[in-house]
Amino acid sequence: MARYVAFLRAINVGGHVVKMEMLRELFSGLKFSNVETFIASGNVIFETKATPDHRLEQQIEKHLESELGYEVGTFVRSIEEIHAISAYKPFTSEAVKAAHVVSVGFLKGILSASVVEQVMSFRTDVDDFHVHGREAYWLCRVGQTETKVNAKKFERALGGPTTWRNVNTIVRLAAKYSH
Repeated sequence: MARYVAFLRAINVGGHVVKMEMLRELFSGLKFSNVETFIASGNVIFETKATPDHRLEQQIEKHLESELGYEVGTFVRSIEEIHAISAYKPFTSEAVKAAHVVSVGFLKGILSASVVEQVMSFRTDVDDFHVHGREAYWLCRVGQTETKVNAKKFERALGGPTTWRNVNTIVRLAAKYSH
């Protein structure tokens, strides 16, 4: 059994309220074990023998859509990947200290060079971006409601869904599940 984190899109935002107890039950219904949730924004930790690939994400997505009645984008990462993401430093420490927020966007796959170029074109004096592996990093120097970049614009550039978490959430997850 290996431990994974599922980052769920559209949970407890936009009127889609799901109690964490219900999320745990839904994941347990998929025969996952040691199911936990981490803060009420759609972070589910679970153990399974299944390989963490697109099929596992699709299995979770199909089950959640069936039970909740709407599409829930699912992005699965191993605990080892969470540790690597939490340790990765895409921006200078000075830039991070001056930022209002630094977020990690979970992607379905590695982006093509042309899509990375488009993402980088979103850089301004307010917003900075970095792409590494299956994650995008967004440093915002003001509140994200005050910037011209938003999740929908980002997803249009990607041609698919993503879900964002504050980097502090990822650091806290990595610390909680350290070996």
